[in-house]
Amino acid sequence: MKQCFAIRNLGVASTVLCSLLYGQSEVGQSGLTIRSDVRLVLLDVSVKDRDGGFVSGLTKENFKVFENGRPQPITVFASQDTPVTVGILVDESFSMSNKRNEVLTAAGTFIKESNPQDEIFVLNFNDRVTRGLPEGTLFSDNMDQLRAALHRGSPQGKTALNDAIVEGLEQLRLGKRDKKALIVISDGGDNASEHSRRQMFDKVQQSAATIYAIGLYDADDPDRSPGVLKDLARNSGGEAYFPATPEEMVPVCRRIAKDIRARYTIGYVPQTENGASPVRHIRVHASAPDRARLVARTRKSYRYDDVMDEAKK
Repeated sequence: MKQCFAIRNLGVASTVLCSLLYGQSEVGQSGLTIRSDVRLVLLDVSVKDRDGGFVSGLTKENFKVFENGRPQPITVFASQDTPVTVGILVDESFSMSNKRNEVLTAAGTFIKESNPQDEIFVLNFNDRVTRGLPEGTLFSDNMDQLRAALHRGSPQGKTALNDAIVEGLEQLRLGKRDKKALIVISDGGDNASEHSRRQMFDKVQQSAATIYAIGLYDADDPDRSPGVLKDLARNSGGEAYFPATPEEMVPVCRRIAKDIRARYTIGYVPQTENGASPVRHIRVHASAPDRARLVARTRKSYRYDDVMDEAKK
């Protein structure tokens, strides 16, 4: 059986995806052998030009990957629009009441602009986190069902942002798509979660998900914390947006959907380093002779755990 393992907590890449990706790499056509003890780090990479436009058409030769400052041979490369597992986290605290219509319209726009084969779920959160989809339905690609999930919440109470992100990451792990993303829409910092900020960020580091954050703040909101949303996006390889008005959310959500569909998948096999810290830092560089300065964005780090020894137990 051909198998392909990603680093634990970065998710396990499916046999189908690994076969597809390795088939597009420099593996010969005579046969495909993926050993069951191969560790593979898969990165979700966005590339923009100096004007902020998405850059398509790049090849493996246009990228360099560094782990802890050392170059890594790229063994996996793909650039097609592949379906993803996406969670939409909508802040339904009382302070969102006057923004709710615009938020729901923008989230609906994101769903419409996404790959039709994406599997999507909705979490609404205030004092607690609730699932938008019907009981027993983890994911959906049905527009009507997803719109109903967005409208299922009711603005009230405080903001359990940390809990929502932790639960969203847990549900992403149940998805069948190899690429994962969270869209977080909130107007303030956390003031109701059981999970601490540190616990939440530990979960982010252990996940392969790319997080996009949209912050909608009232000028006099004492709980506003844009730094948290920026850190969520930066650490996971996503992006944070802070529209000046709720009406500006629709183009933001449209841009996020395009970003997800335009991202490159890059993979490499990390080296064993006895006694080294389990946290490894990543940097991806993109360049092309016929293009000006390019900016590649991906997650900043991951945890290297000895998955194969554990799997043998």
